[in-house]
Amino acid sequence: MPATKTKPQARPRKPDSRKPVVWSLRLYVAGQSPKSIRAIANLKRLCEEHLKGRYRIELIDLRKNPHLARGDQIVAIPTLVRRLPLPLRTIFGDLSNSVQLLVGLDLRKVD
Repeated sequence: MPATKTKPQARPRKPDSRKPVVWSLRLYVAGQSPKSIRAIANLKRLCEEHLKGRYRIELIDLRKNPHLARGDQIVAIPTLVRRLPLPLRTIFGDLSNSVQLLVGLDLRKVD
């Protein structure tokens, strides 16, 4: 009787703990208003200082796509939503208070 070969079972991969988490940030703005421009600049600066190479920013202009406000229940603009890492976090305003922004994003503990 001929021998049959069986495929060895694949082992599940362990998550690579060395791979950094990519932060997913969604910023809702209203066109090129002064507050929106400041919020974009402040967010990019903070991300470069604290999350260099580990973040993705999605800009959503509610003047062009107002229907997108429903998904994250946006009631004020500019609004930043941290989608990853979980849990979701929401921060309102032009993001000029860097200490408040760091605490809100869980990048710094409350003093």
